Amino acid sequence: MVQRIISFTTRFLPRHRLQQFAGAAMRTIAIFYRGNQFEDPITGKTYRKLLPYGRINLRNNALAPHSMSLERHRLLWLFLKQKTNFFSAQLKVLHIAPEYCFLKPFGRMKNLEYITADLNSPWAKVKLDVQNIPFPENTFDVILCNHVLEHVDDDRLAMRELHRVLKPNGFGIFQVPLDSSIETTQEDKSVTSPEQREKLYGQRDHLRLYGRDYGKILSEEGFRVTEDDFVKQLLPEQVKRFALPEDEIIYFCQK
Repeated sequence: MVQRIISFTTRFLPRHRLQQFAGAAMRTIAIFYRGNQFEDPITGKTYRKLLPYGRINLRNNALAPHSMSLERHRLLWLFLKQKTNFFSAQLKVLHIAPEYCFLKPFGRMKNLEYITADLNSPWAKVKLDVQNIPFPENTFDVILCNHVLEHVDDDRLAMRELHRVLKPNGFGIFQVPLDSSIETTQEDKSVTSPEQREKLYGQRDHLRLYGRDYGKILSEEGFRVTEDDFVKQLLPEQVKRFALPEDEIIYFCQK
C-alpha cells in the first residue's frame, strides 16, 4: 500500500507540489528505502532504492527521499565539486529557479554570496523575470539556471541577460530538456494549447524542445560553451550508485 501511494505521488504530482512533502513526511517514506545500493552525494545518505519519478515516462530510482534530488541534480553537484571552484572560492552566485535540493547546502556555504531568484518560487529571495534581470552587468561569478529556458517566451533574450550579468571569466550552467536525436531546436509559436505542447515538447508548459544545436545557440548569444560529457568520465559503478543520467551533457558557459 505504501509503495502504491509513493508511486502515485511521484508520478502525478508536479515537482513543486511534491517538494511540499519534504521534511518529516519524506523522512518517514525514506524508512522504507533504507539500504546501501544507492547514494545521494548531496546528503551522503544511502538507500536500497530510490523513489520512482515521472508523469509520462516513469523512471525508477530517480528521486532521493531526503534531498528531493533527481538524476540531473546529483550530476550537477558532482560536476561542481570535481570540475569547478564552486566549493572553495569566494563567489557571488545567482541561482534562478533554485532547486529544493540545493537550497540548504548552498545557503550554508561560507564561501558563497548566494542569491536565489525566480518569478514564482516561494523559496527565492528575489523576484525576477529572466528576460529582464534587475542587476547591473558583470555582477555574478556564477549563474545557475537549469530547466528554465524552455519555459521562457524569448529564450535568446534571457540568454543575453544571463551573459550581461555574468562577470568576465565567470561561468554559468544552463541545462535544459534536450532531445539529442534532433539536430535543431523545435519551436512553433502557433502551438499554444497545453496538450499540443506536451505532445511536441514533452511537457504542457514547455515552449520548445532543444536539439543538438543548443550549444550553438548559447554561443551565438556570447558565451564560450563547453559541452562537457562529465558523466562519461565517471566510473560505471559511480554512475549506477549515484543514479545519474547516463547521457546528459553539461553546458558549461563562460564569459
